[in-house]
Amino acid sequence: MYKRQVGNDTSHLYDGKTVRSGAPSRKKAAGKITSSTEIPKDAIPEVTIPSFVESLFGGPLVPKMKFLPAAKNVQNLQFASAGAMVVLAVLTYIVTPQVGTPWFALGDILDIPAIGTALHVLIILGSIMTGFWGIFQRDARFLLGSYVLFILISLRFAASTVTFSADLLPDSEGAQKSLLVLYAVFLVMYIELSNGVIRFSMLDTSIRTGEVYVMNEKKVLSRYQASLILTPLIAGTVAFLTLFVNVIIPWFIQVIDDTAALRMSESVELTSVYGVALGTMLVFLVVAGMFAINLPLRIQQFRESSDD
Repeated sequence: MYKRQVGNDTSHLYDGKTVRSGAPSRKKAAGKITSSTEIPKDAIPEVTIPSFVESLFGGPLVPKMKFLPAAKNVQNLQFASAGAMVVLAVLTYIVTPQVGTPWFALGDILDIPAIGTALHVLIILGSIMTGFWGIFQRDARFLLGSYVLFILISLRFAASTVTFSADLLPDSEGAQKSLLVLYAVFLVMYIELSNGVIRFSMLDTSIRTGEVYVMNEKKVLSRYQASLILTPLIAGTVAFLTLFVNVIIPWFIQVIDDTAALRMSESVELTSVYGVALGTMLVFLVVAGMFAINLPLRIQQFRESSDD
């Protein structure tokens, strides 16, 4: 009986088989594939026709974004921005009467004053409703609509005198200017807080999905909260210094000469637009001096050294 010798020879494993060193024939493989004229669905790209606004700006003006459920810090920003919006709506109703607006002119032309009043109130209510929806749904499109309505209703100040729609305060110059400063500060605060809701929602979603890694997230949030308190205080102080320059300058002059201080307080230049321009110039000189000594860098170095 013949017995195959077992060794290093493995040629018996390929007996009756054809061994190829190259790749299989493509012609042979192509002959086995059934031909079909149907185009695969994944090969068809999605085509979105842009709207007129998107074509005008080269893309979506405010893209819609999807976020994870709001975290605690985002919820705090939502409530803060909603509160600032309510205060802003009340101040808007007080400092922006319908006199001097296009809808007031429309009601005057039609001899129906109620039309101007109704449109005025509807614009304020529309800014509140779109603001609430944009804040709690975190939709930047509705927030943009709320910003536009709040700014639209205040455009009357560009062409009319400063008057109030409700006699809630005495007719004093200080009260009027204080209300205007508060209105401007709360308008900026509302825009900043509502934008903070969108920005921190994006950051929180990126962190929770693992797209980015942020060290000391609580420290970033605490510094943002500190800036929310410090920045309005600085802006309000600067605005008060600018608008009350006709009171501040005579107050300093009074130390030297009471008569000169009285004359300056009754000066037409200081109580007119020239006084506001003078106050603006003084404020810009102070700001320029701060940048000349590089105060922002010194503050940053001090904060970094205190953190260490």
